[in-house]
Amino acid sequence: MLTFGAVSLPSINVELAEYSELFMMIAAFIYTLAFILFTIDNAQSSRTIRRLETDLAREQESLTAQPMKVATAAAGPPPAEAASPPPEPKDTHNGARDPELVDEDMAYIGTRRPLANTAIALTVVAVAAHAFAVVSRGLAAHRWPLGNMYEFLVGAALIVALVYLLALLRRDLRFIGSFVLGLVVAMMVAATIGFPTPIGHVQPALQSPWLAIHVSLAVLSIGLFVLTFAMNVLQLLQSRRERALAENTAQGWGGFLAGRQFMRLVPKAFSLENWAYRINAVAFVFWTLGPMITGAVWARESWGRYWGWDTKEVWTFVIWVVYAGYLHARATRGWTGTRSAWLSIIGFLCIIFNYAVVNVYFPGLHSYAGLPD
Repeated sequence: MLTFGAVSLPSINVELAEYSELFMMIAAFIYTLAFILFTIDNAQSSRTIRRLETDLAREQESLTAQPMKVATAAAGPPPAEAASPPPEPKDTHNGARDPELVDEDMAYIGTRRPLANTAIALTVVAVAAHAFAVVSRGLAAHRWPLGNMYEFLVGAALIVALVYLLALLRRDLRFIGSFVLGLVVAMMVAATIGFPTPIGHVQPALQSPWLAIHVSLAVLSIGLFVLTFAMNVLQLLQSRRERALAENTAQGWGGFLAGRQFMRLVPKAFSLENWAYRINAVAFVFWTLGPMITGAVWARESWGRYWGWDTKEVWTFVIWVVYAGYLHARATRGWTGTRSAWLSIIGFLCIIFNYAVVNVYFPGLHSYAGLPD
């Protein structure tokens, strides 16, 4: 037993801690492989689109041929001099008239993407190894495994990957796989390089049941905000591409994106915006319950007040105001398109600033990064 202040704490399970570190490295390696496969799949999107267009053409021909056969049988054999009409020319100008390559509601339509599917399978394995690493870290320290910035980042990375896999059960979100897995890998690298913290006990202020509720809700909301951030970035890119196609121009970023085959596998900007809004609304609820409400209750229990103008408290409220403004402006003020996307992106950048800068460089009651002084 160890004594931390006036509280006796159980000893750290060193063997389990070593297994946690090992499986964390394994998960990071597999995430990296999945990210590479998603990236290669995007790079080979031209081949995927050609295969899909061939399949769609065959399906259309089979559907057209059936009524023609019935009509031919009823009318008798055609005269010898009759000639079949020439096929209609295909418009392939940078996808100005794309076939249905992706469902606008992000439902699965049978698009074969073996590399992306392999990346998803690898992500499942990585999430299993990652979950074992996080759980074993908590068991080794006999506490909830979200007590410092290292654990917060690797825990948030796990939730991001898990939320993405759960979303894939209902919607075809393979088009943001490289974005999501890239952020997961970046979070794990940042945790390892920027906040290396050995497994140990936490400060007395964090030895509370509120830690599990408060931090877990924050991590869950951030996992959802990561998905909407990726969707909003793609919305901005797709919006420029659609504008360039409508104006039939090859100038600027829009013209460049119009020639990118990968963007034909991305839903329209309007669809991305709608889904980002829905997910942001759910994430906002978790952010309100977690960092805002349970944070205030925990502060009252620990420091005798609900609000104290601590730097972390202020920035948590700023994030809440930005996302509240985003939801209000889009729902009641007609803020759609690029304006709503940028407001959502600003909210996510505030989250990054809150945890990457405020937690480290601004002293306060929430300075629990776990780094040595």
